[in-house]
Amino acid sequence: MTLILDPTDERVPVRRSLTPRPEHLRGIVGLLDISKPRGSVFLDRLEALFRERLPEVEVRRYRKPTFTKPAPEDLRRKILEECGFVIEALAD
Repeated sequence: MTLILDPTDERVPVRRSLTPRPEHLRGIVGLLDISKPRGSVFLDRLEALFRERLPEVEVRRYRKPTFTKPAPEDLRRKILEECGFVIEALAD
């Protein structure tokens, strides 16, 4: 088991298992903008690369209302229901 540090207020780190990585990306990839400045610039480029190099992968975009708090439960649930993978943009 790997120790993964959560950037939220986690005073005692929790041991978590990494999800096994698939050999190939398929299905729907979610791109989550956490609302920090220039995060959308990174995600725009990433989306273009997905469309260019992996046209069989569908890309969906999501955005948190603010970077200062965790994503709302309904947004997390929607991403979980719709996507096989999610990439989160952290930028400034």
